[in-house]
Amino acid sequence: MNIQKYKKTMIACALAVCVGAGGSYYFWAPKDTMQQTTVMSQAKPTQPLTASRDTYVVRAAKESGPAVVGITTQVFQRDIFNRTIYAGEGVGSGVLIDDKGHIVTNHHVVAGARNGEVTVSLSDGTTVTGTVIGSDEQSDLAVVQIEPPNNIKPIEIGDSDSLQVGEPAIAIGNPLGLEFKGSVTSGVISALARTVDSQGQRFPLIQTDAAINPGNSGGALLNADGQLIGINSSKISKEGIEGMGFAIPINAAKPIIDSIIKNGKVIRPYIGVWAVDKQTAARNNVTYSGNGLLVVQLDSTGPAARAGIVEGDTIDQVDGTDITTLVELKEVIDKHSPGDTILVSYTHNGGTVKGQIQLGQTSSD
Repeated sequence: MNIQKYKKTMIACALAVCVGAGGSYYFWAPKDTMQQTTVMSQAKPTQPLTASRDTYVVRAAKESGPAVVGITTQVFQRDIFNRTIYAGEGVGSGVLIDDKGHIVTNHHVVAGARNGEVTVSLSDGTTVTGTVIGSDEQSDLAVVQIEPPNNIKPIEIGDSDSLQVGEPAIAIGNPLGLEFKGSVTSGVISALARTVDSQGQRFPLIQTDAAINPGNSGGALLNADGQLIGINSSKISKEGIEGMGFAIPINAAKPIIDSIIKNGKVIRPYIGVWAVDKQTAARNNVTYSGNGLLVVQLDSTGPAARAGIVEGDTIDQVDGTDITTLVELKEVIDKHSPGDTILVSYTHNGGTVKGQIQLGQTSSD
């Protein structure tokens, strides 16, 4: 969390509630003056639902809702005397994925957690301490671990590669803070393979019109069977734009989650190039009319440079796949492991060159 970004806001609204970038929800207030909104508990049905009321949304919420938790991160900053002072709390969501107490959430939800500890609010109302075992800013994913409760019921993992545009989508999370925990919204899968930030985005995202409000970050996106198909990550919240939420596909998230659980960090293959596609070049006034990726900078000792690629070359194919965007390049590279050899076709001085690159290694820590 960028505390400096909120410093002026905190002074101006000491007891106000503020929305953070990317869908986190921040309560900027002194710890002993924090006020909580009381929300009446939901009435429990006294008789079975009729067939028309017992919809797929109801069934999915009952089955998977308990696996969605609240995550509170205490935020501290330095005052003018360089003393560490409490500034507020960041609130987001998380999803319990196994019986060992592993919870998946967003990196920005737990970023800055003091001593790597957060408070996890379970669906039954109890709170426990969670430990951030690893976090990855590139993918905006993190894993928190808690002591598994006795009645633990992890969510069922689905298959995001099988999604179809137009099929139902259900979002569960904690919009506007824990007072509204476990809120359920529904809609459809609006689009697949969406690119929001071609430079920083790690993989294509799922777009949905199921409402994803501040505080939902790290929460679950479900299919009609109640299976986890995505981790809610952000929302376009510009004036006049509604119904555009985004989630990280669970199939793309799995390798990152597994790496964090196993290694405490994400270990990735590394090619060592900084490149732009046609659209990015146009936005930055770079003259480029090709269809591949224009190499604008290299790690001089990295894998691509060692293979002979230089600034100004254009990467056209990797392993026989046409490459036109940075997200496509990252997708192909991420299918490999450090030390693997990839086949690259690139344009050099107007001619096509085919060569091999042995991938290096980088990590999220």
